[in-house]
Amino acid sequence: MADKEIMATGRRKTSIAVVKLVKGKGRIFVNGKTLQNYIGNRPAIEMLVYRPLVLTDNQEKYDVRVKAVGGGIVAQCGAIRHGISRALVKANEEYKNVLRLEGLLTRDPRVKERKKYGRKRARKRFQFSKR
Repeated sequence: MADKEIMATGRRKTSIAVVKLVKGKGRIFVNGKTLQNYIGNRPAIEMLVYRPLVLTDNQEKYDVRVKAVGGGIVAQCGAIRHGISRALVKANEEYKNVLRLEGLLTRDPRVKERKKYGRKRARKRFQFSKR
């Protein structure tokens, strides 16, 4: 890999993250902001995003540039994690087993269930009255 960027797409719920891995110092930029500014003071979510880089020992080797759209902050961070994992596998095929065992390459299939007619939400019913 000679100074080129590696692109991958990650998804979770209705969020999509286009991730670019570039040789760098381990900084993550999401929609033009640093990760810390983007998610606020949420260390648990920050750890979630850094997990694939920590597992493959690449925290200090790559800068990550992300364009994230759709969903909420947590779903976007899940999509970013998925995208980073896929990009790392493109960079080096040896990371595949490590990331697969942690479940980072699997797209989380859980999405919000659609609302049904005659109901308030997907499963909630209107209040039942006997009399």
